[in-house]
Amino acid sequence: MSGNQKSARIQEVESRFNELFGHPPTILVRAPGRVNLIGEHTDYNDGFVFPAAIEREVLMAASLRSDDEIRTYALNFNQPSNFSLKDIQPAQEGRERWSNYIRAMASILQSEQVPLRGINLAVLGDVPLGSGLSSSAAMLVAAGLAFTASTETTIDPVKRALLAQRAEREFVGVNVGIMDMFISALGQANHALLIDTRSLEFEAVPMPATGVSIVIADTNKKRGLVDSEYNQRRAQCEDAVTILKNVLPDIRALRDVSLEDFERFGSLLPEIVRKRARHVITEDVRTLESVEALKRGYITRFGILMNESHESLRNDYEVSCSELDSLVEAARSVDGVYGSRMTGAGFGGCTVSLVADEAVESFRETVPNLFKTATGLNAKITITTAAPGAERLL
Repeated sequence: MSGNQKSARIQEVESRFNELFGHPPTILVRAPGRVNLIGEHTDYNDGFVFPAAIEREVLMAASLRSDDEIRTYALNFNQPSNFSLKDIQPAQEGRERWSNYIRAMASILQSEQVPLRGINLAVLGDVPLGSGLSSSAAMLVAAGLAFTASTETTIDPVKRALLAQRAEREFVGVNVGIMDMFISALGQANHALLIDTRSLEFEAVPMPATGVSIVIADTNKKRGLVDSEYNQRRAQCEDAVTILKNVLPDIRALRDVSLEDFERFGSLLPEIVRKRARHVITEDVRTLESVEALKRGYITRFGILMNESHESLRNDYEVSCSELDSLVEAARSVDGVYGSRMTGAGFGGCTVSLVADEAVESFRETVPNLFKTATGLNAKITITTAAPGAERLL
């Protein structure tokens, strides 16, 4: 997003806030979506991930109230949703369910004894919903930042990410890993983050300054984690650990199982569980190797590892779909594409490709046409750079 576009969106949320509440906002925060370059479905297995924050974001404008009411308004849907801090319940009404991420953060912050007060809140986002770019994490992180800003409370960004994860798990009901919230809260401009999801140690790794672009392609097939097989995959990984503990008693998660261990003992697992475990174990290896390749400037090798990741997600983890596979195939047909893979939980959503700068226009022209022919759907192409994480703007 260019500076002018960003200013226009900030102006829009401030102007609409003024129309809704009769005064300008006193708080303005943003939190970005994310794209995961490699390391998929490893975060809830204590493994390694390599995401970057993107220029798509959620903006929240707010002002203080003199009561305990939270008056929210989703500008994208023209939909209000109000609740009291004294009685935070999930919104059951279909049109108000977007507000559950805001309710979730308020509930979790209060459970941590973080002081809150009533606010007026207007929300404007351009992270596509259900696309695998973590609009939910951006909502949670932005809401947490808005609530704490209202009482001038300071929370460490890592803790903010952990609280957002708790909010989605305990209030929304999706057993998510930490990656999405972590990168939204701690992303760095022009860098991807290698995150150890067990220790929460992270390393900012520079993206190439020139020559390569991150290109996101949206299948426009929506998916939602609550209704997908995400929780089932997680349970299958836990089953693998339970069985392998009989021969590897020191393991805590699949992250602790080496390739050599898996080759020796993988036959102990039921076939479907073995396939799930094989993806996670090999994906951790690919993620660490890809980071080293990027540091050394081996972009071609990085792309090969992205391609291998997609094959594993399709064949072993079985979270791809025909639309994602078609989009990946179309991307790989373009000269100058180093690698392409699905990104996010799967079952629809987006792909991410690493593309030589001189091939970006060819990608933009060719891929949607091939995808339309194959699926009848219109793919949306977004060129992005690695963006900064969540911040207070006002």
